[in-house]
Amino acid sequence: MTVCNTEVIEFSRCKRREVQAQFSGGAITSDAGVLLLREVDRRLRLTERVAQVIKDPRCQSKVRHKVVDMVRQRVYGLALGYEDLVDHDTLRNDPAIQTAVDRDQELASSPTLCRFENGIDPSMLQQISALLVESFIESHPQPPDQLILDFDATDDPVHGEQPGAFFHGYYDHYCFLPLYVFCGEKLLVAYLRPGNVDGAHHSWAILSLLVRRLRQAWPQVRIIFRGDSGFCRPQMLSWCDRHRVDYIVGMAKNSRLDRDSELLQMMAAILYENTGEKQRLFGDFRYAARSWKDRRRIIVKAEHTALGANPRYVVTSLSGDPQQLYDELYCARGEAENRIKEQQLYLYADRTSCMNWLPNQLRVLLSALAYTLLERIRNGALASSRLARARCDTIRLKLLKIGAVVIRNTRRVRLLLSSSYPMQQLFLEVSKRLSTI
Repeated sequence: MTVCNTEVIEFSRCKRREVQAQFSGGAITSDAGVLLLREVDRRLRLTERVAQVIKDPRCQSKVRHKVVDMVRQRVYGLALGYEDLVDHDTLRNDPAIQTAVDRDQELASSPTLCRFENGIDPSMLQQISALLVESFIESHPQPPDQLILDFDATDDPVHGEQPGAFFHGYYDHYCFLPLYVFCGEKLLVAYLRPGNVDGAHHSWAILSLLVRRLRQAWPQVRIIFRGDSGFCRPQMLSWCDRHRVDYIVGMAKNSRLDRDSELLQMMAAILYENTGEKQRLFGDFRYAARSWKDRRRIIVKAEHTALGANPRYVVTSLSGDPQQLYDELYCARGEAENRIKEQQLYLYADRTSCMNWLPNQLRVLLSALAYTLLERIRNGALASSRLARARCDTIRLKLLKIGAVVIRNTRRVRLLLSSSYPMQQLFLEVSKRLSTI
């Protein structure tokens, strides 16, 4: 039973009336939209399949909180904005969240959830990661003609003494260095790495595994590997050449590249001097670094502004107009950075404060699962609506954070949603569309 704080909070008067507040409302929730998460999860069977790969060493006759319930509790909690385990000490009594988890009594406490996270092992994490890829494949009703895989690393700041935390000179703080792989807005990989590794660490192996599985599902699909200069590694480019994987990858500046593009840069400088306006000229040439066996196509953007020359280079196996490839294809990789921000800022993938490595990796994956549910709502149920391009935090605020009175009896659970909720029509439409996902 919920233990409520009965202390009366006094506010300033409204005309002649006293204004008071008290945490004693009973069966009321502020998260009635969690039922949308429940519906999309039921259709994807995401948390159910995750629970199936997690081994439970407990005596099953004495278990009060099943693994599937704890997975749902954590994933739904992250989607709703509750990043800390201690939040669940009171959240476990929320009747709407209990209903979403398919329970009608108290959910797991923070110590129980902590033991659950610390009981994870590497094989379970691998299988959960594989489920993200399977969910991506299942999201396509028809085989796609082309897939663009965006690889990107980011910093996960660490404020304790967790294993794997190191000082990173580029980010100028102690951190982990997780790797993310997106295809459009869909998340395929969320892989936590120590803070002292190269930005492309293990990306070659991950690309190989992804290509193998995707071609097993769709033998004719064209795959393009896209990343910044941190992923321009000779082994990866050679592997792509051998396995018919196209690529468009940033390349760090060096004296040879600058020399080969000198004429184009001079033209940009002259045009800037004549017009006083920013100049962007594009060209390409063949180039081979010492570690490359073959010459590859380099696209150059010769940019000149008031700050001087600012050349940029991209190595690619693709044919086509250099400017079009750069502006429309390569620069589009910036969208993956927005998706990473959603993971880090709004779904708390950076809440990696455990003193053991594996639970921290699990937390990153739980955040990825929460993102997958919200992404399906956004690109499925919210398509063509005013929230079709909304961020996860906006979807949470507009659709999940709804006040409701919860009435439960032996026959039904009724949520009496707030009559003044301003997006009632959209909520009705989303709930109907979820039945077709």
